[in-house]
Amino acid sequence: MKRVIQIAFLFIGGALGFVFLPPLYEIINLSSSPWLNNPYTSVAIGAILLFLLSFSLSDYCVRLINWMEDVLFKIPAADLFFGTLGLIVGLIVAYFVGFAIERINIPIITDFLPIILSIILGYLGFRVGFKKREELSQIFSKSGVGSKKKPGDNGQSAPQEKPLYKLLDTSVIIDGRIADIATTGFIEGVLVVPQFVLTELQHIADSSDSLKRTRGRRGLDMLKRLQDGKSVKVMISEEDFDDVQEVDLKLVRLAKKMGAKILTNDFNLNKVCELHHVQVLNINELANAVKPVVIPGEDMQVVVIKDGKEQNQGVAYLDDGTMIVIEGGRNYIGQAITVTVTSVLQTSAGRMIFAKPKDEQVA
Repeated sequence: MKRVIQIAFLFIGGALGFVFLPPLYEIINLSSSPWLNNPYTSVAIGAILLFLLSFSLSDYCVRLINWMEDVLFKIPAADLFFGTLGLIVGLIVAYFVGFAIERINIPIITDFLPIILSIILGYLGFRVGFKKREELSQIFSKSGVGSKKKPGDNGQSAPQEKPLYKLLDTSVIIDGRIADIATTGFIEGVLVVPQFVLTELQHIADSSDSLKRTRGRRGLDMLKRLQDGKSVKVMISEEDFDDVQEVDLKLVRLAKKMGAKILTNDFNLNKVCELHHVQVLNINELANAVKPVVIPGEDMQVVVIKDGKEQNQGVAYLDDGTMIVIEGGRNYIGQAITVTVTSVLQTSAGRMIFAKPKDEQVA
């Protein structure tokens, strides 16, 4: 790219030398020189001067081009299309207005006003097309551009159902249960993985911490498994919000923009979505809903693993990972005992069972 820019400077310098150097010679009284009157000499001088200048400016030009590429690649294709369409319309309007102004033939206004109108109307056209992209896309879809009527429709097309989008956050991808749920066919619509979530997942996979690295790679494997599966469609969204740093807030804004639901097992994100009135599907709540029902007063056989937070408490776990807090169970650590369920606490973060040793064991 740097070489291309330097060659461009060479040709631009030759063109500028051909146009501007001969009048400059007349101003400084050098036009009488036959050597300088040669147009090839002016082209060569201009090309050499601008080529030498390119060595100091080419790096800045490369950075500018790379920056513009990054900005354009981050803009969604629909936004870029409608913005460009508005720009073209604005420039066409500016051309016709400028053509009418030239007929007036006022010296200063005729020279500069068309240029100013082109800049202003082109910018306004781009902004209007960019901001009104959703309305314009709806107009194009309602007009039936590119659609064919089937015989027997009587001019009426069947209403198109809006696709159901479900955004995946980093925690639910790493968790992996979403792949098993998708395989069963219970999830409808399109699973959307935003690019900023994919970037965060890649950072975790490249972490120096072995545990984080393993979790990140597991998440990437789960995404590959979802894409290869036939039961659900997975889409990567390039939409991003540069003015927001937190991934959770980006997810919330994208969900509002797309009218989507968020799939997660993050308790804090669950609360943030409720505050922003965004629908959220919590995998932990689904897992709790399909767990076997435990009724207070029911007896069960458990193994006390460790002591609890409170004094004289013991902790055990069911096969599905549900924690059981046993009052007075500290003395039974390492033993298999029968307990009686006293209460069950169920939240979006999981289910917790409170129990006590059976009366005959205590006796």
